[in-house]
Amino acid sequence: MKTFVARVRRFQPLRRAVKLSVWGDIGLRLGAALALVFFVVIVHYMDRDGLVDNHDGHISFLDVVYFTMISITTTGFGDIAPVSDRSRLIEAVIVTPIRFAVIFIFVGTAYNFIIKRSWEKWRMARIQEQLSGHIVVLGFGISGSEAVSELIERGTDPRTIVVIDPLESRLTEAEAMGCNIMAGDATRDETLIAVRVANAKTVLVSAGRDDTSILIVLTVRHLARRVPISVVVRADDNELLARQAGADNVINPVRFTGLLLAGSAQGSHVADYLGDLASVAGGVQLVERPVQPEEIGRALSALQNDRLGVRIYRQGKPYGYWEPEAQALMPGDMIVEILHSEKEHMPEKA
Repeated sequence: MKTFVARVRRFQPLRRAVKLSVWGDIGLRLGAALALVFFVVIVHYMDRDGLVDNHDGHISFLDVVYFTMISITTTGFGDIAPVSDRSRLIEAVIVTPIRFAVIFIFVGTAYNFIIKRSWEKWRMARIQEQLSGHIVVLGFGISGSEAVSELIERGTDPRTIVVIDPLESRLTEAEAMGCNIMAGDATRDETLIAVRVANAKTVLVSAGRDDTSILIVLTVRHLARRVPISVVVRADDNELLARQAGADNVINPVRFTGLLLAGSAQGSHVADYLGDLASVAGGVQLVERPVQPEEIGRALSALQNDRLGVRIYRQGKPYGYWEPEAQALMPGDMIVEILHSEKEHMPEKA
């Protein structure tokens, strides 16, 4: 445990979306304080005849600024003081509330940046150490960001998603979606250990380069023997390498695009239906789930509740609904089925 914590501290900790950046918050607080001070300077300068300078008897603009600062900060040397009734009323009714406002602004700033943010950093570190059943997304380019968007659309809590990418601009986008993020190199063991990849529900890899993606898959599989890994590769000859590296699912976007093009050539609605199957926004949705006890012994084509079974996976081998193996479901089978996208509580992959 000590070794793990030491490794975690070498990296920027997980963080979640905040409504305002650190520098934006500081700028607003500082701007508000300066605006209040400037207002008091104007008030004092307009009422300078009600002030007395015990040093030289003359109130200059510099004296007004000086008196405003020692008044706001409650220093009170006494060399300049209000003597007229109006000046004292101004100090009591206008300056004193502003003095408290400025003090509260700086106290609030100290709380926000010293106490609150330190607490949030500590809290996120504890979450980081206890991560389990989360989804790790390695690479937040076009494919990675689209995958996260689709997961959120399908009902996945963004707080259960951890995004790792070396580019701060991409992390900012993921953070705005509500995901946990961390800047780092996903090919390094320490980075993956920091997000407890061995306890993840699944790992999605999309590094933008096939060689980098395959290296990440090797690293993940080395640290997490049983966690499902899905990877995006763009060259056909790298698909076998990705599987040999340990990927459970290899996705080739170029090939999928070719399928859509070929489908559109055979009919104007085929590509549209394939797109519906791939997205939760479509009229139908393709899902995967384990067989239920009440379904054992039934044929895949006889599923109830408007379920349309199309394939089962038995001991890692696929069988279509027309094959003899799919005529009697068995314990341990994984079912791939088509549902209406309006279904609200679709079972997740075990």
